[in-house]
Amino acid sequence: MKRTSSLSLMPTTPVAMFDVWKVGLMAFELWTTSLSTITMRQHLWQTQPFFSPKMMLENQRMVTEKIEASMEAGLVMQKALFSSMNGQLTPWWVTSKSTMMPYHQRSSANSKRLAK
Repeated sequence: MKRTSSLSLMPTTPVAMFDVWKVGLMAFELWTTSLSTITMRQHLWQTQPFFSPKMMLENQRMVTEKIEASMEAGLVMQKALFSSMNGQLTPWWVTSKSTMMPYHQRSSANSKRLAK
């Protein structure tokens, strides 16, 4: 019986450990920028009429960005699933970093844009 090698759940090399560190840092940045974006958007909703063109554009942009980011993250997860079905296993820290990337980029950009 042929034995297949399994992928370790724990990083075993310094490069992999650094990748895990980067995933944790990205998750923290995503959390903080998401909170600041939510706070700034709620401030906009409380200070401006919801039917103003500026607010309608902001709400439309928010929904569109969320849909785009979730589609990109879903594509990354599908690629990882199909690769694993073919025997090409990718470590969880690589997959999680590339899955979080669309959300992280948009959240960071929104936080900077709304802070102006």
